[in-house]
Amino acid sequence: MEVATGKKGRFITIEGGEGAGKSTVIAKLYEELKTRGVDVLLTREPGGIDIAEKIREIILNPAHTQMDERTEALLYAAARGQHLAEKVLPALAEGKLVLCDRFIDSSLAYQGHARGLGIDAVYQINRFAVGDCMPELTLFFDVQPETGLARINASRGREVNRLDLEGMRFHELVREGYQLVMERDPERFVVIDAEQPMEQVYQSALQALLDRL
Repeated sequence: MEVATGKKGRFITIEGGEGAGKSTVIAKLYEELKTRGVDVLLTREPGGIDIAEKIREIILNPAHTQMDERTEALLYAAARGQHLAEKVLPALAEGKLVLCDRFIDSSLAYQGHARGLGIDAVYQINRFAVGDCMPELTLFFDVQPETGLARINASRGREVNRLDLEGMRFHELVREGYQLVMERDPERFVVIDAEQPMEQVYQSALQALLDRL
């Protein structure tokens, strides 16, 4: 897997299971980088642009429990391809640091392993969507599924999406899938202990990011 960082840009992603605290921490990282004078773009998957946000609504709608696994994987790849072409690659070409909440590794863990489609098969779908564009650094927020789902249940402000409705075994397989993905590309990943209080998770993530930058 090649790293494509545009002219001067840096592509950094954050991954993790449900309730790992990614969205909370990535927002704080974004603000901190701005205060340090970094030209940074914050975005997310699926979403980040109008077309991909509409696909997100379809994928994560709790009413769409009948969605086939292959349909799910293809929709994620479609949203990712549009998001990359319309937002991420132009930002990298402008020399920005792109901080993205989820990228291809989510599909490999969720659809490839947890849904049973196969990591290699889902990678090929996404290879068509993104070409050789891979992040240079991925922070993986590692949390026990029980902890993550308990956080979701305790958080009134967080959206409850279709993936949150899956059983515990599904979320265990997601975590297992991430472990398999990290074994394939260990130098790209830094594991963050997301069992810690959120402030400690943030400090660990910030240090890992600054070490790479």
